[in-house]
Amino acid sequence: MLRARKIHGMSLTFAVTIAAVALLRGEPAFAEPLGYASPFNLTNLIFAPAIREPAPAVREPAEDTQTSADVPARLHRRTVDYRTSEAAGTVIIDTPNTYLYYVLGGGKAIRYGIGVGREGFTWSGVKSVERKAEWPDWIPPTEMLQRQPYLPRFMAGGPGNPLGARAMYLGGTVYRIHGTNAPSTIGKQVSSGCIRMLNEDVIDLYSRVNVGTKVVVMPMHQIRGPSVVMQDQPTPRAPRSAVANVPRAHGVY
Repeated sequence: MLRARKIHGMSLTFAVTIAAVALLRGEPAFAEPLGYASPFNLTNLIFAPAIREPAPAVREPAEDTQTSADVPARLHRRTVDYRTSEAAGTVIIDTPNTYLYYVLGGGKAIRYGIGVGREGFTWSGVKSVERKAEWPDWIPPTEMLQRQPYLPRFMAGGPGNPLGARAMYLGGTVYRIHGTNAPSTIGKQVSSGCIRMLNEDVIDLYSRVNVGTKVVVMPMHQIRGPSVVMQDQPTPRAPRSAVANVPRAHGVY
């Protein structure tokens, strides 16, 4: 018993001595008695400066590697032959084939690849552009939050916003034609009814479309045949237009 106390006493004295030395040396504290490494792990205090391994490099979060270049060639913007009775300046959304056409007139149109509503969320009709916004904010509507309660209640406009670079709001609906920060969704049925475009494409369309522009949305069951012939022609330069000040964005995504 006496021997044990003596050894314990020597150990405590030794521990205090080592702790004092460590304090003078500026060694880091640990979650051990006295706030320092165990006195029996001498390498932590004596040899650590010589053998300590370098700290592992901090990895930055992986960046989104999706780009418009990864979108299939058929969905790239181009000028095509397109026969329609609609007037020049009309927007036609070919829902089943995931294309949006901007009618140029003279049997021509600019064709863009788009993402459309997933099953149960497609729609059709004739609408018009009610307003426009650059880098719109996103405020999911109540109906969407009920289905997806984990969504943010508000997201400021910017590159990380799912509405992308531009939005054109369709009057009488909660739907929009807007950009996307997920290029891989172009050509797919993924949205809650809105029409998605590549950011560079929605910027191009935005500059051509005015408030009041007619928008024809085809139903999902109306499949167009291969009568539209692609022409590898350069798309004409979009005209410059002023950007109107608009309120924050609402609607579905």
